[in-house]
Amino acid sequence: MSRPDTPTSRDLHRFARAERIVHRTTAVLMTVCIATAAILYNGQLAVWFGHRRIIELIHVYAGFALPLPMLLGAASVAYRADLRRLNRFTPADWRWLRSRTRRDGTIRVAKFNAGQKINAALSAGAILVLLGTGLLMYFPDLARLTWRTGATFVHDWFALALGLLVLGHVFFALSDHEARRGMRTGWVSSAWARREHAAWADEVEPPLV
Repeated sequence: MSRPDTPTSRDLHRFARAERIVHRTTAVLMTVCIATAAILYNGQLAVWFGHRRIIELIHVYAGFALPLPMLLGAASVAYRADLRRLNRFTPADWRWLRSRTRRDGTIRVAKFNAGQKINAALSAGAILVLLGTGLLMYFPDLARLTWRTGATFVHDWFALALGLLVLGHVFFALSDHEARRGMRTGWVSSAWARREHAAWADEVEPPLV
């Protein structure tokens, strides 16, 4: 009897190994950033954990490292191909966003739906803003005081927005076992692919005619 994660003849390959490593590494670094930020900004947590300077350094280094997995992932052909997919909005994506029955399969979705594309764009943009403002905060000699004050304000609010975005991403992921399996093992069932991403399923497994 095969394990649920073992690919079968009815499965389709969705994510390459490099893509899964980038996702996992980014998830770990993001979790560290969010957890350490919560400790630094919550007085009770800060007192309970102590070692504020160590927590601050962990937060800073995890934040500086956050873009690295995505940059290194560009060495993968599959990763670059999916970046191009995420960066392209199609008429079907706009229909998907406007539809109240977007998950019933009537709109043929490609490898990524419009929600996933928006999530990826917002996450990447927020990471860049947090990296830039974090640099200004950590290296005070880079800019004058007014810039550093503005950077702190922007950093805090973007961090909150990104944290909420991550929570939303996790919420939707927890409700879709097959999507999690795809990111964990690289494989998804053909039935799920044809229901959720029919246009992509036809690319990798053309229907019989």
